[in-house]
Amino acid sequence: QVQLVESGGGLAQPGGSLRLLCTTSGIVMRFYTMAWYRQAPGDQRRFVGHITSDGRPNYADSLRGRFTIARDNEKNTLYLQMDGLKPEDTAVYYCNTVPIQSTWGQGTQVTVSS
Repeated sequence: QVQLVESGGGLAQPGGSLRLLCTTSGIVMRFYTMAWYRQAPGDQRRFVGHITSDGRPNYADSLRGRFTIARDNEKNTLYLQMDGLKPEDTAVYYCNTVPIQSTWGQGTQVTVSS
């Protein structure tokens, strides 16, 4: 059974940084492109970025330059480094494989506020 567990969220000030983690089980992560998504209150879940199985990242245009995705296949862990945080980055952040697994994790809440 595939499990995706996001962590590392919290409260950050504008301009601050957070590092999110996604630990996976039930899959051989190194074979998958892995993606981050986020869902702000009242909005749909939106694509943040992904990283291919061979380590090539791609980002939503509006986030490029502030967010960095990395992966450690040995640890079955995906990372999202978020710098220069803005209040509009407030959302629940999720990870998933590409193509998407039917079961999502619980997500991790990121709140950017002074």
